Amino acid sequence: MSMIDIIGFSFYCCQAFQTLLDGLMIKGYKILMFISARRLLISLLLFGLLAPISSQAGIYRYVDQQGQIHYTNVPTTSKFRLYREEGEPYRLETLITHFAQKFQLDRSLIKAVIKAESNFNPQVVSVKGAQGLMQLMPETAKEVGVNNPFDPSESIYGGSLYLRKMLDSFDQNLDYALAAYNAGPGAVRKYGGIPPYEETQNYVQRVKRYYDYYSRSEDIL
Repeated sequence: MSMIDIIGFSFYCCQAFQTLLDGLMIKGYKILMFISARRLLISLLLFGLLAPISSQAGIYRYVDQQGQIHYTNVPTTSKFRLYREEGEPYRLETLITHFAQKFQLDRSLIKAVIKAESNFNPQVVSVKGAQGLMQLMPETAKEVGVNNPFDPSESIYGGSLYLRKMLDSFDQNLDYALAAYNAGPGAVRKYGGIPPYEETQNYVQRVKRYYDYYSRSEDIL
């Protein structure tokens, strides 16, 4: 429903309300404060109808140094990160789409990396110490400003930012960027491409297979 439709509907209701009041007028009595009642009705209608529209905004969250969590739908600093879409269930799809747009990444690529790294388990920890959905190592998490890698919003933010950095560092070469995400940019530079590590070589191919799948599939995760 458009704004014009809402306003038109509100005034239609007001006219109907006026007709009802006129019909209720009893001899010797008058219904007072009609104008105020009409204004009140308009306010109630507009509030009730416009509230769902404003609720489409996102909810952002920020954890300060004391560990206190702050929520807002109007972020005032870059410290706030998208937590979820207001009025919708908390879904990873929302976060993936948001950070894909923010860092100019294909959302299917982010999904593919998450699938390969953690299989969408936000609490997983690897034997090497990588944590969360996008398996950030502690030093990498610190580099990209992630305080809690087990928080899906922070993990996808940090992983997406780091992936963007790797793509920029290797001239948008996806194979090199994925290898750097897995083995570190130093190893890619050392070998002039994908390092001769079986794990890294398999990782690059696995992410690309998932990437192809998510690019062709409309399934949610």
